[in-house]
Amino acid sequence: MDQVEQDCWLCGRPLGARIEWHHPVPKSKKGRETVPVHPICHQTIHANFTNAELARIGLDREAVSARDAVANFLAWIANKPSDFHAPTRR
Repeated sequence: MDQVEQDCWLCGRPLGARIEWHHPVPKSKKGRETVPVHPICHQTIHANFTNAELARIGLDREAVSARDAVANFLAWIANKPSDFHAPTRR
């Protein structure tokens, strides 16, 4: 079976060898749906939003990427390779 290439829910870049699954609505807030993200993108989401904020935002990727710190991250990560990783500040 051929592997289907997927893009990261947050940054839109192709996913690399390591994929994490993010709950846009946290499991603690009864979220069930998941979206594929790079580990660095996943860390960025959780470094910038509380679970309560994520529960309110839900699947609205535009609302997540509108936060200044996330928008700056997205501009910085845009040309990095799929498996790029660096520490993320909280």
